This record gives sequence, structure tokens and C-alpha cells, in this order.
Amino acid sequence: MDLEPKLGVLVAGDNIIVTLHGTSYSVTYYKPKGSSGLLAKDIANRDDPDIPMTAAEFLAKAWRAANDKARDLGWIV
Repeated sequence: MDLEPKLGVLVAGDNIIVTLHGTSYSVTYYKPKGSSGLLAKDIANRDDPDIPMTAAEFLAKAWRAANDKARDLGWIV
């Protein structure tokens, strides 16, 4: 049984918002014009005391999920 919370990935305009359901973790990614990759803003910067996953661990998973979504959208190669 997979007990790890699920990432939510939402595209809102030019943003990809990644959240971890049931936690305070959230990060927004965007692709600036002329950039070959995504940049993050509104970054989770505090550990959520209600789960064992740290903010850094969340951000690593969120980065992968956002990049996968950006590839699906054709934003990055």
C-alpha cells in the first residue's frame, strides 16, 4: 500500500502549481521567455510538522513533476 501523499499538478495560465495533498507544501513554476527551463516562485520554505517529508524532499519531487508536465505541454524539450 502506498502511504506517500500524492502530488497535485495544476496548470494555471503560464504557471505550473505543484502541491502535496494534505500538507502545506506548494510551489509554482514558470518558464520565462528565452529560458530553456522552469524557474520556481512561491516556494515551500518550511517543513510541515504533520508529515515526515521535508520541504526539500517535496521540492525535489515537485521539480520532477513540473518538468514532466512542462514537457507534456511542449514548454521544454
